[in-house]
Amino acid sequence: MTQEVRAADAAGSEPELTGVRNFRDVGGLPTTDGRRVRYGVLFRSGHLAHATDEDTAVLGGLRLHTVFDFRNSDDIALEGPDPQLPGTRHLNLPLSDPAQGDGFWRTVRDGDVATLRGLLGDGKGEARMTEAYRRMILERNEEHARMMAELTDPADPAVPALMHCAAGKDRAGTSIALVLTAVGVERSAIEADYLESNARHRRYRVVRGDGSTGVAIDPEIRELLSPLFEARIAYLRTAFATIEDKWGSTDRYLEQALDLTPARREVLRERLLTD
Repeated sequence: MTQEVRAADAAGSEPELTGVRNFRDVGGLPTTDGRRVRYGVLFRSGHLAHATDEDTAVLGGLRLHTVFDFRNSDDIALEGPDPQLPGTRHLNLPLSDPAQGDGFWRTVRDGDVATLRGLLGDGKGEARMTEAYRRMILERNEEHARMMAELTDPADPAVPALMHCAAGKDRAGTSIALVLTAVGVERSAIEADYLESNARHRRYRVVRGDGSTGVAIDPEIRELLSPLFEARIAYLRTAFATIEDKWGSTDRYLEQALDLTPARREVLRERLLTD
């Protein structure tokens, strides 16, 4: 991310984690009124299931109040549960339906070229992802409303918070984008943060059925999988376009769909922003 979008700050330096991909503090992002997101209050990442002991110690040092896990039961069965962090609450809010996939992700990990070509070729992969982002907005209001309620709880606010899914780019990326929108972060900064998930060291490691991580993956398979494992700005913009189409504005969406009233948005701003 550019110096202009995220201000340099020693407090925002990124810890090195071995078993957790795509981890970052979203602190430093600018708002439209000249403020910035505080460092140390809102983090995002891929799943924590493969965290090493050293990773767990680093995460424990963040003194997180809540880890929001947006994976579904199939994801957790495939990758494993998050480790328990001392003094941290773990809240599972699935943002996709395992039945909806009908074993799709296992097929992706284990399938051969012909199978993947039938599932993802001819634009099917990109279409699947675009539809997933649209459905997250239309069908997961209850979960996103719960997330906002936890963050704005007057008695026990769920911050500092870490939000993650499997890769940390789609379900977590959308959820983070909604929180950042609610506090007034500039759309260009939200998009720039979203695209950081494409950095090589952040990419989700696809574990195939034989245990390989895709280092020597077939070029055609790599091409077929790319719509699933890339953060594409068109996907995030589909989420925002869906909000505009259904509710007319993000303000109306936040209040009507997520019960985030102007007063509660101000509470969120006070908790997450600094001058």
